[in-house]
Amino acid sequence: MKLIRFGNTGEEKPGIINKNGQRLDVSKFGEDYNEAFFEKDGIKRLITWLSKNIDNCPRISENERLGAPICRPSKIVCVGLNYAKHAQESGAQVPSEPVLFFKSTTAICGPYDDVIIPKGSQKTDWEVELAVVIGKKASYVEEENAMDFVAGYVLHNDISEREFQLERQGQWVKGKSNDTFAPLGPWLTTRDEISDPNNLNLWLKLNGKTMQESNTSDMVFKIPELVSYISQFMTLLPGDIISTGTPFGVGLGLNPQKYLVEGDVMELGVDGLGVAKQNVIKYT
Repeated sequence: MKLIRFGNTGEEKPGIINKNGQRLDVSKFGEDYNEAFFEKDGIKRLITWLSKNIDNCPRISENERLGAPICRPSKIVCVGLNYAKHAQESGAQVPSEPVLFFKSTTAICGPYDDVIIPKGSQKTDWEVELAVVIGKKASYVEEENAMDFVAGYVLHNDISEREFQLERQGQWVKGKSNDTFAPLGPWLTTRDEISDPNNLNLWLKLNGKTMQESNTSDMVFKIPELVSYISQFMTLLPGDIISTGTPFGVGLGLNPQKYLVEGDVMELGVDGLGVAKQNVIKYT
């Protein structure tokens, strides 16, 4: 199943995309796609509800804005340098264990919303990523059981300001958390629809030119290991996001380096997770 949220910013309602590709309003189900929804086995309950009510669900206009497909989670945990070639282009060693950092949840926006270059920024960069959505509380999870804690997957553009991230001392979170730095969607694809999340093509184009093109099979640490590893250091709550890292081809790694400017257009996608598009504007 594919979950969407639609409507004006801050007023989003839950919806789905049915097997015919139609957007349907499921707000009469009575729940948003938040921590409580996932914690109480919401996907299964929604499927049951739809079996009786789908014919009464209104169609959503194709012109309606799509928001992030999940309501603000408790945290976004990101994995750095999880593709060997990206580590090399960043001038870093391939890590011996996952590199973790946080991204503020206030950075979340919709898949087609504008990305805002922050005040004072000169080095805003792109990063296409596969993100994992946690389906139930996870603490000290064994790797062989890790996939049982996954609700689904979502496309994520891990927008990054490299000066804030790398030149301003401290942790990477400063370069990862500005408003609009976490476009998610267009939809959340439930786990059952992705047979092998460790074998998905992912790509990003800037102004029509392919900048990133890879496959999740190239990840250094695969999803079961990441879920298990992270759960050793913190409790993952239902709805939490693990962003699994970006492949080779970011602006930081180009020679000469290239960064986003006002008027740029990013298009990106992951197999089974749809295509997103973001226009770049300046902070005003």
